[in-house]
Amino acid sequence: MHLTILLVGVAALMAANAQQDSSNCETSCGNLTITYPFGSGEGCFYSSDFLVTCNRSSGEPIPYFRKSNIIISNISTDKSEMEIKASVGSDCYNSSGPTESRFPNIRLGNVRISAKNKFVAIGCDTNAYFIGKRGNEVDGTGCTSTCGRKSLLRNGTCSGVGCCEVAVPEGLRSSNMTIRSFNNHTNITDFNPCSYGFFVEQGKFNFSTTNLLGFRQRMPMLLDWGIGNLTCDDAKDTDNFLCSGNSECDQDYDGPGYRCRCKEGYEGNPYVKDACKNINECERGNHECDHDDQCVDTDGGYMCTCRKGYSGDGRKDGAGCTADQSTLIKIVVGISASAIFLLIFVTWLYLILKKRKLIMLREKFFKQNGGIMLQQRISRDGGSHDQAKVFTIEELKRATNNYDDSRIIGKGGYGTVYKGVLSDNRIVAIKRSKLGDQTQAQIEQFINEVVILSQINHRNVVKLFGCCLETEIPLLVYEFIPNGTLSDHIHNKGKSSAFTWDIRLRIATETAEALSYLHSAASVPIIHRDVKPMNILLDDNYVAKVADFGASKLIPIDQIELATIVQGTLGYLDPEYLQTNQLTDKSDVYSFGVVLVELLTGKKALSFDRPETERNLAIYFLYSLKEGKLFQVLDENLQLNDVPSEIIQVSKLAERCLCVKSDERPTMKEVAIELQGILTSMVHKHPWVQSNSNEDEGEYLLKELTNDYERTNDDNVSSSTFDTMSKHTMLPIANGR
Repeated sequence: MHLTILLVGVAALMAANAQQDSSNCETSCGNLTITYPFGSGEGCFYSSDFLVTCNRSSGEPIPYFRKSNIIISNISTDKSEMEIKASVGSDCYNSSGPTESRFPNIRLGNVRISAKNKFVAIGCDTNAYFIGKRGNEVDGTGCTSTCGRKSLLRNGTCSGVGCCEVAVPEGLRSSNMTIRSFNNHTNITDFNPCSYGFFVEQGKFNFSTTNLLGFRQRMPMLLDWGIGNLTCDDAKDTDNFLCSGNSECDQDYDGPGYRCRCKEGYEGNPYVKDACKNINECERGNHECDHDDQCVDTDGGYMCTCRKGYSGDGRKDGAGCTADQSTLIKIVVGISASAIFLLIFVTWLYLILKKRKLIMLREKFFKQNGGIMLQQRISRDGGSHDQAKVFTIEELKRATNNYDDSRIIGKGGYGTVYKGVLSDNRIVAIKRSKLGDQTQAQIEQFINEVVILSQINHRNVVKLFGCCLETEIPLLVYEFIPNGTLSDHIHNKGKSSAFTWDIRLRIATETAEALSYLHSAASVPIIHRDVKPMNILLDDNYVAKVADFGASKLIPIDQIELATIVQGTLGYLDPEYLQTNQLTDKSDVYSFGVVLVELLTGKKALSFDRPETERNLAIYFLYSLKEGKLFQVLDENLQLNDVPSEIIQVSKLAERCLCVKSDERPTMKEVAIELQGILTSMVHKHPWVQSNSNEDEGEYLLKELTNDYERTNDDNVSSSTFDTMSKHTMLPIANGR
């Protein structure tokens, strides 16, 4: 009897193996691929649990599980799973009562409901549950779904409001579903006439509130399957054991039955002999070798190699490949030589590019700062005998210690002035304009100052040594005048007390001589246009130096006036120029008249701290002079008991300079001559001239003053003729630049 049973089993196995490879077995039904142990047709499946019935009567073939109405949508042999389209149970009502109840039951044999499913119930008055068998045991579960307030309904969640879900116990081979209503859907049949219950693969159902109105569809559900009822250890000794060749029995599967899987490094159908084929990890890039070209495919795996001159396991997670000693020396020498060459090349290239970039940047700034314009204006005169030097930015950085704050000697609306020491130990003042938008008018103004100062050679005009156009901010280099501005000495209480009348008169005379030279002795007349104490510098011997020619204008010889935009400092502006925009040399005369009044009174030209009648110094001075109150407005630091004749003469001269009509004002040459006469007269009357011990010194001083004046008026310094009709943008009138 035992022999007979054995022969029958062997025959069944031979028939099964013969049929699974037979061309008579169907490999597909509709969209489903049928793979062994499943099959359609006699002898094409392992057992009745794996029968696939393909129904072609309704047009599109439909695969059913065995001879049931369960539709199969997918079969997976590597996971030993089967996906079916599960029916949805329902329990429906209307205002009259129940209308429909459908409770689908599932009978699976040795196939089980996967624990990867969820049991879901939909409804507002729903209690759904199922009961199934696991071997000889009965198990089941369910959930309750209500709605309460409709506002609590949320799409995408099954938390018990409109939808609930529960985990499926593992190992069930059947299911009997039951769906009940608590209140027969009373008062909610309009938006939820039915309760629904179904199994669905986890993650493949997303609740929507519209499901409450109707839910008629099949849901994807997973089933687990195994071969027979024996475990791996028991089945491997049987004649119909399917895990052979490159497949092995899955020891992690706890039954019932057993499952096959392809060995590591193989893929395919583990239930068919020799269907598990080798995976080429090298081609797929699924390896741990250092490089793809070091990967060598083997049957069921791969190995990593090292190229010539290297040794090791060649794996990323291992020792990798290391160079042999001789190879290592060659590599080190080669890398070192290459690195040195590359470093030298990169350094050389960097220096070349940096130098080129620096040259291009300097050319850009040179053009931006009016370098071409400066060259053109100088070339019109054929070049100057005493041209200003063009300094490099490195020279000026060294001179100012890279523009250190300790070198700052002045700040204003125009920018900052630094004290610098050149390489030849000359002390200079370096004017650094404020960084801002480089308008054409500003560039013209800067070039204007360079051109004017470069052609002036007068002891009472600040000397321009040169300029620098290589930086974003244009720079001017002047002689250094150490004693500050005339404004400092007039208005600083600590200095004004020592600022005697004879010093003030001499400074006024020197300033007038400088302006007279600019108006009449220069080859091209120059109007300063911003005469004020701030622009008159003093050296250690209180010698006056007229400075700041940024607002100046050159007047062609055949013209006596220019139409310009008004520019200057409030309080010093010629009222006629302010009204007509017609600039003449008499505009400087008016401004100089205000300077004379400041020297006499020690007061600022314009101050809103004074009473309204005294705010404008020029008007207040003329009023006081007319009313015979000159003594009351004179600077108390002069320490006068009465008004000397020299002060009266200077006051009368200031009055003439301050005439509203320019025709009634004297020229600067006339002003200089008159001041020189007053100074000469005062020197003759000075006590030191009448003292025997100081007689030679007084005569020497008088002679020097006279010679200086004659020398100033006889000098004929060559200058260039420049186009003065270029437009100038009006700068802020408050800061005078």
